[in-house]
Amino acid sequence: MTAPTASGTVEATPARRPRRLPVRAPDALVVAGYLGLAALLTTGQWGRPGRLFHQAGDQILFEWMLARAARAVTGLENPLHSSALNAPDGVNLMANTSVLGLGVPLTPVTLLFGSQAAFLVAVVCCLAGTATAWYALLRRRLAGSRVAAAVGGLVCGFAPGMVAQAGAHLHMAAQFLVPAILALVFHPDPRRVRRPGVLLGLLVTYQVFLGEEVLVFLVLAAGTFALAYAAADRAAARRLGPALLARIGIGVAVSLPLLAYPLWFQFFGPGHYRGMPFHAYGYQLDAASFTASARQTVLGDDHLPGLLAPNPTEENSFFGPGLLVLAVVIVIWLWRRPLVRALAVCGLLFALLSLGGQVRLDGTPTGIPGPYRLVAGVPLLDLAVPARFPLVCVPVLGVLLALSLDRLRPAPATGDPRSVTAAGAVPGGVPVRLLWGGAVAAALLPLIPTPIRTVPARPVPTFVAEGGWRAYVPPGRTLVPVPPVTGAGVSPAMLWSARTGLAFPAPGGYFIGPRAADDPAARWGAPDRPTATLLRRVAETGEVPVVTEEHRRQALEDLRHWRAAVVVQGGLHHGEPVRRTVEALLGPGRTVAGAHVWDVRPLVG
Repeated sequence: MTAPTASGTVEATPARRPRRLPVRAPDALVVAGYLGLAALLTTGQWGRPGRLFHQAGDQILFEWMLARAARAVTGLENPLHSSALNAPDGVNLMANTSVLGLGVPLTPVTLLFGSQAAFLVAVVCCLAGTATAWYALLRRRLAGSRVAAAVGGLVCGFAPGMVAQAGAHLHMAAQFLVPAILALVFHPDPRRVRRPGVLLGLLVTYQVFLGEEVLVFLVLAAGTFALAYAAADRAAARRLGPALLARIGIGVAVSLPLLAYPLWFQFFGPGHYRGMPFHAYGYQLDAASFTASARQTVLGDDHLPGLLAPNPTEENSFFGPGLLVLAVVIVIWLWRRPLVRALAVCGLLFALLSLGGQVRLDGTPTGIPGPYRLVAGVPLLDLAVPARFPLVCVPVLGVLLALSLDRLRPAPATGDPRSVTAAGAVPGGVPVRLLWGGAVAAALLPLIPTPIRTVPARPVPTFVAEGGWRAYVPPGRTLVPVPPVTGAGVSPAMLWSARTGLAFPAPGGYFIGPRAADDPAARWGAPDRPTATLLRRVAETGEVPVVTEEHRRQALEDLRHWRAAVVVQGGLHHGEPVRRTVEALLGPGRTVAGAHVWDVRPLVG
C-alpha cells in the first residue's frame, strides 16, 4: 500500500489524486538511456544471422513463437494452436510460452525484418520497458527525485537476473506491466475503485499473454506485501483495504470473461498436458549465489555461477555483497516506514524460497531444510521454479535504493521548514549525499551488465531459405529436417520454420506436450519416433549404425506418420555419418542449394 508519506505515517486528510508529472526532457533522457543500454546488451546479434544467444534452443523457441504470432495475425488463424510444428498433431500454444502479448504488436517487425530482429526488439523492449515502467511508478508515487527513480528503474530492469532471463526467456523478462498492475491495486485514493479495477482486469488479461508465471509471482508477492504492510500499519489497512479488495474484485470480473476460453483451451484443449516435464524443486539456487557475480556482469566468469545456479538463464540471485549490505542498512535506517518493513518481509521470504527444499552452500548440501518444503505441495507453487523467486527481490532492492536516494535529496529552497519535511529530505548536506551516493555506485558498479553472450548457429540451407522445397511439398505434406528433433534439443525444424515465416509444416520441435493422446502427463516435445532417435544418435556420436530391413521399414512408417514429402539435411557437425545413414535408410539423395535432399513422395505414397 503506497499511501504512507515520506516519514512513514499515514495522513488523516482525504487522499488526493496522485500527481501526474509531465514528460520532460530529463525523463526522455532516462528512457533513452535505458533503451541504449538494452540495445548494447544485444549487439552480439544485430545483423548477424549466424549467431544466437547462448541458450540457443530457447531463442529458437521464441523466434518461432513470434513468427507464429505474425502468421496468426496476417492469416487470421487460431493463435492458441498451430499444426506448423509437431506435424501432424500440432502444438497447444496457450499451454506453452507463446508470448502473444509481444508477438502480435511486433508483427510488422517480424514481417519486415524477420524473426531474429523481432526477438532482439522484444529483448530490448522487455529490459528497457520494465526499467521505464518502474521509473514512472517511482517518480509518481514514491520518489520526488528523478535520480532516485532512475537508479531504482535501472536496478529493476537490468539486474543480473533480468539480463539472464532476457536472453532466453521472454515470458520472464516481459515485466513492464508489473508496476502498472501494482499501481492500480495499491492506489492511494480509496475513493477511486471502478476505473482502476477495470484497468486492472485489462492489464492482468494482457499479462497472461505475456507470461503467466510472472503473473503468479506478482500475485504471491503483492499478497505477501499487502499482509506485511497491514501488520505494520493497521490504520492504513483499515482505511485502504476495502477499496483494494473492491478493485481486485472488479478486476477479476473483467478478466475472467476475457480469459475463460484461452484458459479452457490451455487446460482442456488439443495438446493440453498435466504437470511439468521436469522436477521444479531441482532448480534451486545456492545460498552463496546472493553475494556472487553473475556471468553477464563486468566481474563475472563462467566457473563460479555454474556451481551456484542450475543454468546460465537462472542466475537470478547474483546481487553481490555491496547491494545486499546497502539493503540491510536501508531497512534499518528507514525501518519506521511501514512500506520499508513490508518490502523487507517480501524480499526476504522470496529469497529464502529460492533455496529449495534443502539449502546448499558453495555447491554442497548443508542438510538444512529450505522453506520451499513448506509450499512444494501447494497447487501452482509446486510448478514454480524456486530459482526464479529472487526475481521478486529485484524490484524490492530497486525500490529500497530509490527510497534511500530520495531521502537524501537536497531540500527545496523555499525557506519553509514544512517543505523539507514534506519532501522527505534529511539533514546532512552535501557530504552525506556524496558518501551515500558513492556507496550506491560502489554497490552497483560490479553489477554492470555485459553484452549477452552468443554462440554460432548453423545457417538455414539455401534450399529452404529461398523456397526450393516448394517444388517437393504439396499441401498437406511436410518437410522433415535431419535429424527430426523433438524434446529439449535444438531443433533445426524450428529455426528453419521461424526464419522462413512458418512457410512449411514440420514434425518434432521444442515445446511441452502430452506423452500420448490418452496420457496427458507432460513431456518435452512429442513422443520420439524410432527413426528420429536413430538419426539423432548418429548426429551426436558420428557413429554409423548397421541399417537393417527393419530400420528401413520403420523409416517408411515414420515418414508416413509425419506425412513427409521431402527429407532435408543441412549443416551438421557429423554431417557425413548422418548422410550415409539416411542414404542407407532411404536410398541416394541429391545435393541441392547447399542441402542434401531426399524426395520421399514415391516411397510413402
